[in-house]
Amino acid sequence: METKNTRKFNMGEVGSDLSEQIKEATKDNHVKAENTELMLSYQRGEITLPQYKLLLCSLYEIYKVLEEELDKNCSHPGVAPIYFPQELDRLESLENDLEHFFGPDWSRKLIVPAATHRYTQRLREIGEDNPVLLVAHAYTRYLGDLSGGQVLGKITQKSLKLTGKEGLSFFYFPAVNSANRFKQLYRSRMNAIELTEEERAAVLKEAILAFEFNTQVFDDLQKLLCVATGQSEINSGSSPTVSLKQFTVGLCVTLATIGIETLRKVLYITQMDLMRL
Repeated sequence: METKNTRKFNMGEVGSDLSEQIKEATKDNHVKAENTELMLSYQRGEITLPQYKLLLCSLYEIYKVLEEELDKNCSHPGVAPIYFPQELDRLESLENDLEHFFGPDWSRKLIVPAATHRYTQRLREIGEDNPVLLVAHAYTRYLGDLSGGQVLGKITQKSLKLTGKEGLSFFYFPAVNSANRFKQLYRSRMNAIELTEEERAAVLKEAILAFEFNTQVFDDLQKLLCVATGQSEINSGSSPTVSLKQFTVGLCVTLATIGIETLRKVLYITQMDLMRL
């Protein structure tokens, strides 16, 4: 099924470069992702420690699978041109950040919502069946991180009152000397990938899907935090910022989405982090 954006490309309203076509196709989805509560918190400079810790958990799961699939398909003609593990891989950085916040047993404390599992399931599926579609996810994630990484890192550092760069490794790319020059190289490599019209249309649709997955992850993370914060306020006896009806509805939706064990973990880390304030 063609989307409105895909039909525009077929009509020749944008250039032939894949990077420009992806940018145009995902324009509305980009705006939607930026207007999730999690990203608005970043824009306001109000990111909280529970928000950041849960975000790191999901990013770890996403990049773990994305980089596994890129590694497995690194010789594929649709993947090889944009395969830059030394410069771009995020997994080790995320492991360092998670250890900083959760301790040496961080891997047993990961909390991820259903949207994150759906995202990683899709990555495994295309890695197995249609590796060229990994280009859409790699481009969306890595170039997005390169574009806003240092700014978001500074916002996180200031909001959480962190000293130094401990806990912020994800935002920095030490093997990339110039983000702008590297992004130009990446785009040129991606634009040089030979695609049939059918493959190109599929990559554009997958790029839209990548943004939708990210938006769903951000929304699910915020739902977890809203329920956890509401419960913490109830437990502490403070005036709740959400009504009982809102809290009950949110709790039911969250339990249906993630299950009670995951919710218990979120409640625990939220209460611990609130006690530090």
